[in-house]
Amino acid sequence: MTRIDAHQHYWNPLRGDYDWMPMDHPILARPWMPDNLRPELAAHGVTKTVLVQAAATVQETEYMLGIADATDSVAGVVGWIDFERPGDLAHLRRLAHHPKFCGVRPMIQDIDDDDWMLRDDVQWGFQALVDLDLTLDALGFPRHLDNFHTILTRYPDMRVVIDHCMKPQVADHPAGLEQWKDGMARLARDTQAYCKLSGLVTEAAEGWTIDDLRPYAGHVLEQFGPNRVMWGSDWPVCQLRASYDDWRTAAEALTAHLDVADKEQVFGGTAATFYRL
Repeated sequence: MTRIDAHQHYWNPLRGDYDWMPMDHPILARPWMPDNLRPELAAHGVTKTVLVQAAATVQETEYMLGIADATDSVAGVVGWIDFERPGDLAHLRRLAHHPKFCGVRPMIQDIDDDDWMLRDDVQWGFQALVDLDLTLDALGFPRHLDNFHTILTRYPDMRVVIDHCMKPQVADHPAGLEQWKDGMARLARDTQAYCKLSGLVTEAAEGWTIDDLRPYAGHVLEQFGPNRVMWGSDWPVCQLRASYDDWRTAAEALTAHLDVADKEQVFGGTAATFYRL
């Protein structure tokens, strides 16, 4: 089995386009590069990763593709284009020719307008992903679930993966649990979307336990099935609550009830299929 980390980041804050990042943050605001992650990958036999955007610029996408060119373990890159600029279609067409470019991730969680994705002027971006057979990483919060359902059913041929289980508020459990469960079940039932088993520890409280995560991981696995669920570390962001090793170990415990074939899907096969690695 090829073990794949379906969601990780590399960045250098001195590039200046990570607008969401507090520049005095002791964990986040420092360079995180392949040499930093290599020991963690080796410890868990992870040989391939998907490198995901963290800045809302095409320039960062080019930066990541450069890292991918120089790093054998990076099998795919999820970048960014500006859906508010139809001229960025030219960038998307150009990027699509790179062998490691998979698709894009609009940073919807950071957009003030919850209905942004429904605006007429951004629909060309979703259609372009369909036309170019590229992927969409759906990044949002539970409050975006209904709108994502609208978009994903509007573009049934779009290849979509839900990032971080749509960020349920684990720290506030059980507040919001039923709304999140209903929304995720609708997406699993009515669309062909995949889901990343990632990001849960970051949404949990300090001192989290595996039992805190179990209702969320269990629901995703039940609704989407192992063939549509892929594990991702969300490193280095996961370090806000857990080391790479801690989250990987927790994920293995949360999937312990699966048979060997299903575990192979979650920890490698699903990502390889979805991103065509």
